Amino acid sequence: MITASSFNHTARRRAAALVTAVAFGLGVSACGADDSGSGSAGGGHDGHGASQSSDQTQSPDAAGDHNAADVTFAQQMIPHHRQALEMAALAPTRAGAEVEDLAARIAAAQDPEIATMTGWLEEWGEEVPADDAHADHGDMEGMMSPEDLERLEGLSGASFDEEFLRQMIVHHEGAVTMAKNQIADGANPEAVALAEAVVDAQQSEIDEMAALLG
Repeated sequence: MITASSFNHTARRRAAALVTAVAFGLGVSACGADDSGSGSAGGGHDGHGASQSSDQTQSPDAAGDHNAADVTFAQQMIPHHRQALEMAALAPTRAGAEVEDLAARIAAAQDPEIATMTGWLEEWGEEVPADDAHADHGDMEGMMSPEDLERLEGLSGASFDEEFLRQMIVHHEGAVTMAKNQIADGANPEAVALAEAVVDAQQSEIDEMAALLG
């Protein structure tokens, strides 16, 4: 026979067991959430670590890369520019005002470019052309022969202006051709950018000189 006392005792035991079960279930659930959160955080950390590792192993700045075309461009353009400076140096004592001004602008543009290209060759461990190297490059695009330069040196006034303009147009055309080859074949971004600047500047000067010749 079930008495009220035994019923109440049984009910209390069941209630206690239910509370224990619920508490246990909540604890397991919380642990699962913590594990999941740790996994997410760990995954995020791993992902961040992978990203950092990827960043650290990226290739160095491509500006330092170069190929044979870059070297050829610098080694040929340096003596080419030097000859232009030699021609421009004749203008102050021989040329009219317009040609003298043009010669000064040519020298001001090309002298720093020689320094820039020299720096590249030194950085790349390549040979820098000697100061008189242009004398051995008469077959290079647009280069004047020693006879051409000697003839120019012997002129003055209008005769000098005309000969200077004719020679410098050919000289510039050679530089433009060399620069276009560099744009097509070069790998170094800075060298390609300089070649593009050479094309723009010297083509503009070719047009100016052609106009002066009439």
